[in-house]
Amino acid sequence: MYLPAHFEETRLAVLHELLRQHPLGLLITQDEEGAPVANPIPFMLDADRGECGTLVCHVARANPVWQLATRPGQPAALVVFQGANGYVSPNGYPSKAAHGKVVPTWNYAMVQARGPLQLLEPAAAHALVNRLTERHEARQPRPWAVSDAPEDYIAGMLRAIVCLEIPLVSLVGKYKLSQNRSAADQAGVVSVLQSSGVDTDAALARAMQVPS
Repeated sequence: MYLPAHFEETRLAVLHELLRQHPLGLLITQDEEGAPVANPIPFMLDADRGECGTLVCHVARANPVWQLATRPGQPAALVVFQGANGYVSPNGYPSKAAHGKVVPTWNYAMVQARGPLQLLEPAAAHALVNRLTERHEARQPRPWAVSDAPEDYIAGMLRAIVCLEIPLVSLVGKYKLSQNRSAADQAGVVSVLQSSGVDTDAALARAMQVPS
């Protein structure tokens, strides 16, 4: 990934927060012929396991991606997490009125996570699904629990999935959020995004206001 120094984010806490807020990662692996394979998968971060944390997930047993973890040598995996992003118009820059030397761009925050793809024991499935459910149901007025469904139904569903984890060996963050513009231009972009009435613009404006 092209990564100018002024867009690089190295703070582990900041990178972990993006993974928590945007858990749908694009898992990129290679098939037996070496061709790239991309699978969108919701991940859960165990921040305290390993130097950079550990990603855990489950996939359908019918999805051949889990079979990569059975190969010798623990094949490397790349997971790309996309945070807030959006179009930035030159109209937001005060410098446009001063000299006109401005062009549109796209701001975004993303994290690339790398590590070996590992297969978990089938017995781990129930606990993992419970944890994943509890996390995402916590915002519901009446959270659904795995125990709400019939045991035999859940048992069948668990047999249809495979659990994986990726102990992370690196996390690389690229936060392209107008750091290369003047403070006035940055403030102008934030103001335009906040006033657009679009939720994704509001999210991008909030990301741009996180202290560097």
